[in-house]
Amino acid sequence: QVQLVESGGGLVQAGGSLRLSCAASGHDITGYTMAWFRQAPGKEREFVCVIRWSMVTYYIDSVKDRFTISRDNANNTVYLQMNNLTPEDTALYYCAADRFGRWGQELSFYDYWGQGTQVTVSS
Repeated sequence: QVQLVESGGGLVQAGGSLRLSCAASGHDITGYTMAWFRQAPGKEREFVCVIRWSMVTYYIDSVKDRFTISRDNANNTVYLQMNNLTPEDTALYYCAADRFGRWGQELSFYDYWGQGTQVTVSS
């Protein structure tokens, strides 16, 4: 069983930056696909970005060139660097893990989820 704990959220002004962390425990996540999702009030949870064991990454268009996902396998941690934030980025951000190392945006691919960390961007 893998436990994921997100941290690093907060309140920031538009144009600011935040760095989210996702600390995994219970199993080595080196071979896992790791992703970030977000859920804004009144909206469905949406895929944001993903990183495979090979370090290949993918981002949705709205965050491309602003967000960077990375992983530190030695410390079993995944990061999300978010720059030039806008109010549209306001959401609860979740870390997710796929133990089979697949490549996809579907929520159903992901076996483990954290509790989320709130990101609020003021205009």
